[in-house]
Amino acid sequence: MTTEDQKSIALVGTPCHIIAAAKMGHYPQILGESPVNFTLGLFCMENFSHLYLKEFLSQNNIEMNDVKEFRVEKGHFWAYLEDGEVFKTPLSKAKSCMRKNCQVCMDYTSELADISVGSVGSAPGWSTVIVRTEKGLKTLLKAENEGFIETRDIEQSGIILLDKLARKKKTENKAEIRKRENVARPVLYRRYMDDSEFIDEVSSCQFEDLKADVIDVGSCVLCGACFCVCPENILAIEDRKPQLKGTCPPDCNLCYVACPRTYLSQEVVNRDLDHKSMGDYLKIVSARASSVEGQDGGVVTALLDYLLDEKMVDQVVVVDKMDDNPWKPEAILTSSLDDVEKAAGTKYSACPVFKVLKEDYKKNDQNDSKEVS
Repeated sequence: MTTEDQKSIALVGTPCHIIAAAKMGHYPQILGESPVNFTLGLFCMENFSHLYLKEFLSQNNIEMNDVKEFRVEKGHFWAYLEDGEVFKTPLSKAKSCMRKNCQVCMDYTSELADISVGSVGSAPGWSTVIVRTEKGLKTLLKAENEGFIETRDIEQSGIILLDKLARKKKTENKAEIRKRENVARPVLYRRYMDDSEFIDEVSSCQFEDLKADVIDVGSCVLCGACFCVCPENILAIEDRKPQLKGTCPPDCNLCYVACPRTYLSQEVVNRDLDHKSMGDYLKIVSARASSVEGQDGGVVTALLDYLLDEKMVDQVVVVDKMDDNPWKPEAILTSSLDDVEKAAGTKYSACPVFKVLKEDYKKNDQNDSKEVS
């Protein structure tokens, strides 16, 4: 159900965030109405632990607060420093910082987003934009018509490179999934089932099941979806993972339903996508925003500016950096264009983006309860 005071929110996130948003939107009868009605997905090969990344840089005599920008491209990990120096190392050496959950992810280009954006495949200063839904297509065309962005055809060589990297992630991580399964470490989210099977399978699953099936086996993506939907407010995210701070009431399974690393039904993620390198899409272009100074053409920032300016959404979820902890990512919910532009650029560390939606979910849950009564 929607209400007059329910916010409309755009979310920027990595593939796992977008999968969580898709699940949360797909089961309103269980989780309540999701305020997220537009998703901008980022290309993502892997994400890093902030703590391990900090230690890795320290071993190379670099402090986090000396870094101006991080990039992962051309098989290397790059840190551009405030003093103009550049630290470059083969990505294989930075793999020790990678979060374990990234090794079972089969999605490089955020296949369930309305619009996906990344740098791979386009010239420097431009972004590759994959439009996946009619809503996304209308947004892109209107944003271009209003001068927020400009687009051009993407080179075939760019498509080939993007296809190669997306297939590489699917192939290598599918092998990792099989490896884990062979040693009895469940990787649930790639199981084949429909909605009815999903609902039956998770009917009695509570946080302890989530802990055993996802968190303890290194599959938690730290998205914060479980925290967000918990109606009892007994979950916290501490020590880089969700923690239970109370007792789950009987029959409550919301955290297990919302998690992007528990079962995914065919209706949420069609298994045909396993055989499509970049998922389903309507259009792929190169784009840039000449009026926005941002990473890879500033397209994500420009599209968020457009959505807010045209009042297509009330607020947006973006990831900024903490002021007192250099490069520690922090999700913010905002309607300020200044906040959006300040948060531009990839942080490369896991962030519980759904934590900031907690109040909206509580409000919607209360409204649903009133309607039922």
